[in-house]
Amino acid sequence: MTSAPPPGSDPYPGMTPVASYGPPPTAPSPAGFAGSMLILASLFQVMQGISAVAEDTLYVAGVEYVYALDVATWGWIHIALGVVALAAGIGVLTGRTWAFVVGIILASLASLANFAFLPYYPIWSSIIIAFDVLVIWALSTRFTGRDR
Repeated sequence: MTSAPPPGSDPYPGMTPVASYGPPPTAPSPAGFAGSMLILASLFQVMQGISAVAEDTLYVAGVEYVYALDVATWGWIHIALGVVALAAGIGVLTGRTWAFVVGIILASLASLANFAFLPYYPIWSSIIIAFDVLVIWALSTRFTGRDR
């Protein structure tokens, strides 16, 4: 027969107590995900803009619509948003509070710009909109207390 262990001793040596379960202290936070995604989305945005400015044959002007700007103009808009978002993404990874707010604003503006750019290249614009929505969600968790 087995007797009970003396008080204060570990009844199961080598096992981790349930109370200490959870993410490891070095686990990536939603802020790390948000910063990485913001940098990735901004690089996509810059590449999209460079392709439009270079008068590549990738974008074909179709039917005129309300937001009828020249493709090169859209390219410069995407480049400007992408460069500033890249700086904000680096700021998010370094933990700057201003970068979280600027990142949410820039991801929102990039979503609107890509929505207006849908007639030129719908699939790519939709993918970047999806990235921007993920960035907004991840940056917003900082202010809801889930980033701790």
